[in-house]
Amino acid sequence: MPGGRLTQQERQQIALGVTDGLAYAEIARRLDRPTSTITREVMRNGGPTGYRADLAHRATERRAQRRRQAAPRSVEASPQPYGRDAEAVREYEEVFTTVMMASGMPKMMARVMACLTLTDSGSLTASELVERLQVSPASISKAIAFLDSQGMVRRERDERRRERYVVDDDIWYQSMLASARAAAQIVETARQGVGVLGSGTPAGARLENVARFLDFVSESTARAAEQAREILHAKPAADSDGVG
Repeated sequence: MPGGRLTQQERQQIALGVTDGLAYAEIARRLDRPTSTITREVMRNGGPTGYRADLAHRATERRAQRRRQAAPRSVEASPQPYGRDAEAVREYEEVFTTVMMASGMPKMMARVMACLTLTDSGSLTASELVERLQVSPASISKAIAFLDSQGMVRRERDERRRERYVVDDDIWYQSMLASARAAAQIVETARQGVGVLGSGTPAGARLENVARFLDFVSESTARAAEQAREILHAKPAADSDGVG
């Protein structure tokens, strides 16, 4: 499997694949590249609806130039448990962060969320996050405040009385319920609009259709989340290789 940076020709093939609706794994197979490479490339350069090969290539060159000019102090890769490849983990964390950003989460919040989620303990202190992400304590504090307000992390004290930030097993369940509640609020507001605009008018009919659609979606989401909740608490199968 080839390594190194993507070429402009490869980016053109990626653009064609995205336009044709191919899965990232299929595009990766055709280019003999890791799926994570294709996912990261698309998501950091406009996403599936905005990816353009020429713009992506120029943006990559600009990022590389900025890195060379900044010449930052190199950070030693943290030793990885379970025999993991440290570079592969770093690249995957970038992919995870980029996908979270594409869903609407601000960059620093997405970086913190990815860092916590990909940690085996599922919890880190502020100083640990500062060290891992090489950002200021203020940036971590702002990101945690946002994630806490969204119910994406919770706070707890460890035995040394340090505040730890935890990705709980139920976070994604709570996130789905929050999404369902938000949709339900839109349903209520849309139906108020039907009364104001008139059910027999085009605008009123449009709002009624929106309300019916989102009502079905929100109820289905909440029901599915409740039915699948136990999946979030499943324990990993025993690994015959043990800890690396």
